[in-house]
Order: sequence, then structure tokens, then C-alpha cells
Amino acid sequence: MTAFQAKLERFEDLAAECELIASRVQEGQRGLYVRLGERYRTLASDMRALIATFDVAA
Repeated sequence: MTAFQAKLERFEDLAAECELIASRVQEGQRGLYVRLGERYRTLASDMRALIATFDVAA
């Protein structure tokens, strides 16, 4: 379970980092970081749902 928790935290950190970069780069590059941050948020959400299934099963 701790491996899943570590992945969740990593996805959240990466999403926050992408959002920070997006706020500081030129308009032409911003879209890439915005989309990447959204993808990491989706992965974090999916990981959170997976972890919740383990909590219910325990």
C-alpha cells in the first residue's frame, strides 16, 4: 500500500510542478504544461480511487 501512496504523492507533486511551470512560461509552451498537469491530476485521482478500494477491502 505504501508504494501506491508514494505514487499518489508523486503524481500530485508533478501536477503542481507542471502548474507552476505553466504559470511562468511563454504562451506557446503553456498548453503543454497545462495538459501535462491535468494528466497527472487524473492519474492521482485514479490512484486515490485504487487506494480507496484497498481501504474498503481491509
